[in-house]
Amino acid sequence: MYRLDSVTPTICRLMGVSTPHGATAEPIIKILDAATKISAGIVEKALLYAPDAIGEALFRDFPSDFKPVLDIASLQVPVRSMSPSYTPVCYGSMFTGLSPEGHGITKYDKPVLKCDTIFDALSRVGKKVAIVAVEGSSIDTIFRERDVDYFSEAYDPEAEVRALQLLEEGVHDLILVYHQEYDDTMHGSTPRSPEALEAYRRHLTTFTRLGEAFNEAWASSDRVIAFLPDHGTHVDPESGKGSHGTDSPEDMEVRHFWGVYRGI
Repeated sequence: MYRLDSVTPTICRLMGVSTPHGATAEPIIKILDAATKISAGIVEKALLYAPDAIGEALFRDFPSDFKPVLDIASLQVPVRSMSPSYTPVCYGSMFTGLSPEGHGITKYDKPVLKCDTIFDALSRVGKKVAIVAVEGSSIDTIFRERDVDYFSEAYDPEAEVRALQLLEEGVHDLILVYHQEYDDTMHGSTPRSPEALEAYRRHLTTFTRLGEAFNEAWASSDRVIAFLPDHGTHVDPESGKGSHGTDSPEDMEVRHFWGVYRGI
């Protein structure tokens, strides 16, 4: 099974750039093969959607919810999270191609990463990158001090509006969008509370809207879109509320969804 650190080499291969310095993870062959079938294997544009805490268990228990996701990103890849399964650890690996020991975040902490990242690899060859995230979140914090356009938003709805605006403007080659409402809500309740499930389904709806806008705005370009959660969730036996950070299957098993398109 692939791990989260395979995302960066996959995107780099798809966009025809060298992987970040030190990255040793293998790219996801299924995605590279799909790109080869629709083009020369290279894409010009990428939209990455990072919804926090959407684990494999949600896909297993509510498969029909994911039909709109699959309509846009039909290639499914079961992926193992990183240990410990905390957001900065996981997204640190996802966007560096390194293990937690390699990039240096090995607990719940949000320092600015000093190692090379996918965003550095892209900017070195002139690719324009935008990171859209909730202000103060892990993704908004750990990838700072790079040649990237940062959009720190009040919360998920504002991040969605910003991403749609950026897609319409068409300036960027890669846009990363992070959302966190499900993670926030399940921490305050449980992973299957009514309010948490409503939040999780809003993430799926957002991906659908972004995907439709992505396919309209970048229709002329060979392109890739991906739905990339970081970890799953469990109920903490002491607090009775949602949590993560363990090596349990509930926390470690996630599913990614990819779509590769030929420009017209």
